[in-house]
Amino acid sequence: MFTAPPVVLSVLVALASPARWNGMAVTPYSEDPSRGLTFMGMVDEIADIGATHASIVVQWSQNNVESQHIGPHPKETQDETVVRAMIRRSRARGLKVMLFPILWIEHRGPGRWRGTLRPANPAQWWGSYRTFILHFAELARSEDVEVFSVGSELASMEADEARWRALIAEVRARYPGLLTYSANWDHYEAVAFWDALDVIGMTGYHRLIPEPVDDQPPEASLRAAWTSVRTALLTWRDRRWPGRRLLFTELGYPSQEGAAYRPWEYTLGGAVDLEEQRRCYAAFADVWRDEPSLAGVFFWNWWGHGGPLDSNYTPRGKPALEVVRRFFGSSPSPGPANLRP
Repeated sequence: MFTAPPVVLSVLVALASPARWNGMAVTPYSEDPSRGLTFMGMVDEIADIGATHASIVVQWSQNNVESQHIGPHPKETQDETVVRAMIRRSRARGLKVMLFPILWIEHRGPGRWRGTLRPANPAQWWGSYRTFILHFAELARSEDVEVFSVGSELASMEADEARWRALIAEVRARYPGLLTYSANWDHYEAVAFWDALDVIGMTGYHRLIPEPVDDQPPEASLRAAWTSVRTALLTWRDRRWPGRRLLFTELGYPSQEGAAYRPWEYTLGGAVDLEEQRRCYAAFADVWRDEPSLAGVFFWNWWGHGGPLDSNYTPRGKPALEVVRRFFGSSPSPGPANLRP
């Protein structure tokens, strides 16, 4: 009698289930055991708030946007024994896992980030990027990871469709799970290879108000903005990629003034504003809670101590966390049973 390997079984379950992926990203950058915050503890807390999935972020680095060499960074790349331990802890707590490789640019600035790469030797860069992605695809396979992302926010490199399709084919030859790519929130339409992947992935850092405001942005305005985003996304999807489901690979708001205006920018230095963060989360949840075309969302992110004095993204210990709990506990209408067409 044939028995499918564990990773194949997990993928079959993922394909057969229409349930929304209620996810939280966790970035293993640093930990502080003296204050009770460890990587394993982060995974436990994600499970405790009702998540079904964890996105475990892994990083390699290149020096600047012109560089063509990608490799582990002595400080920003986590020891893979820790990554594997987090994956196994996630599984022990009943969480499915997305492994999420991100390219970290060591020297960056305005207009110089991973979305604006211009390597001096594109062929060498692609060879190095291939090594990076296939390395983590093998890790994902060996740890029975359910979902794998082949890239994140590489807008300036997305036009090389042939190279992306070749890389995705190589990943499929090594890794049997579900595949996505994480397009920047304003660049998903330019990606021409969505049909080679299982789910359309993108970040969710859409601007919700047209200009900064001194008072709290009205919740009705935030909901209206997310409603417009949903309409635009579903209209585009129905026209170009009918039947495919959408995944927010990153979605979150720093708990500071200006979060609704520039949710992608956490270094503004604005005053701590827990209510603006909460309102932004609530607007998203209200608009997307019952949308069957939403495969899932990974909120960004469960890192840092959080609490009422923290201005970073984590909802840990903040009013936004209750919005996340309620969203995770809701029951969306069933979507298409298969993510793979």
